[in-house]
Amino acid sequence: MAVQQELWGSETTKAVENFPVSGERVPTPVVRWLGRIKAEAARVNAELGLLDGDIAERVAAAGDEVASGQHDDQFPIDVFQTGSGTSSNMNANEVIANLAGEGVHPNDHVNMGQSSNDVFPSAVHLAAVDTVQEELLPSLDQLAASLSAKSESFATLVKAGRTHMMDAVPVTLGQEFGGYAAQIRLGKDRIEDALKRAVQIPLGGTATGTGLNTHPDFAAKVRERLGLGLAPLDAFEAQANRDGLVELHGALKGVAVSLTKIAQDLVLMGSGPRTGFAELRLPELQKGSSIMPGKVNPVVPEVVLQVAAQVIGNDTAVTVAGTQGNFELNVRVPMLARNVFDSLTLLTSASKLLAEKCVDGIAPNEENLRRNAESTPAIATALNPYIGYDLGTEIVQEALRSARTIREVALEKGVDEATLDKALDLQAMARGSDTSEP
Repeated sequence: MAVQQELWGSETTKAVENFPVSGERVPTPVVRWLGRIKAEAARVNAELGLLDGDIAERVAAAGDEVASGQHDDQFPIDVFQTGSGTSSNMNANEVIANLAGEGVHPNDHVNMGQSSNDVFPSAVHLAAVDTVQEELLPSLDQLAASLSAKSESFATLVKAGRTHMMDAVPVTLGQEFGGYAAQIRLGKDRIEDALKRAVQIPLGGTATGTGLNTHPDFAAKVRERLGLGLAPLDAFEAQANRDGLVELHGALKGVAVSLTKIAQDLVLMGSGPRTGFAELRLPELQKGSSIMPGKVNPVVPEVVLQVAAQVIGNDTAVTVAGTQGNFELNVRVPMLARNVFDSLTLLTSASKLLAEKCVDGIAPNEENLRRNAESTPAIATALNPYIGYDLGTEIVQEALRSARTIREVALEKGVDEATLDKALDLQAMARGSDTSEP
């Protein structure tokens, strides 16, 4: 993004020169929330009689512009910077002061009642919560809905169950997809539960949590303007720790784990077309090989698996970041923010992609599903109540040795046709203890 005119000052310039590390800037949502916090802080300070009304109005208007994204190009500092985010806080102070015009000081006016130590982590928390609610959760809803729709359409399609990657008693394809949908919904529930802690911010604690140099009503009034609830459980906990973000990212990792399981299953069921399971037909989006004609690969599940691996890796960095900082301040906040927002972006995009480019277009290979369900020796399990486990084992072993069906061997062993018809009903097996009709 080309910078039309530099609105920052000397502290921002120093930080740009001091931290030429990654080329990645502080996540844009954090920058915009810094603007929003500072706009409301100016209004509250004027209301409390601490800041001249004209200056407050100009500062608030400038903060609103930053919050709306009009000046994203004015925040050039590398995300790998001083661990408190002081450089980015000063960047915001300088940009807003210059926008506000003559007589506005970045520290005395824009930063009034604040410290980098409470404002920057507050912006990170609120930006993360906002991004989760506005972007990630809707994408998870979309994916869960897509999986649920397939669960309904696949409700009567019996297939071989598998445990330990070995044949197991039959299930339906609908049951499997229903399980996937539930995984995503439960992951969303865990994220929403974590938001209750992540939304607790240290604003008002200033340097160490004591609130030195801020009005006792400042934080509550700013929180109210921001639409937040009660104060944090403890000001010093909120100032010194980033546990709320660590917990939130742990829930994001849980979704990544679920996506891994789902994507791997889709890859396996779609494997083939001749030498794999070939139970599903995944959408064909592009050529799968530059040399093998007609080859098609499970490209979307592969993308999702890579995203999930990255999110799981990000969680290690977030966890380490949460352990860092002695006494009154965590000092790995910019790096923590970088990884949280990377995960949010990746999970949001991957969930939508999996829904739209894969799940919605999946078709069953009914012939292979039926053949695999009928041929699995595990269907002999349903004979246990009639003939016992030991005879069932003999039948399975003989069926495998002779390459015959369970039915053929069972007849040879003296099991009558009526019993076999009743016991080897694949739909009934898949229903298990559920006696309702499919």
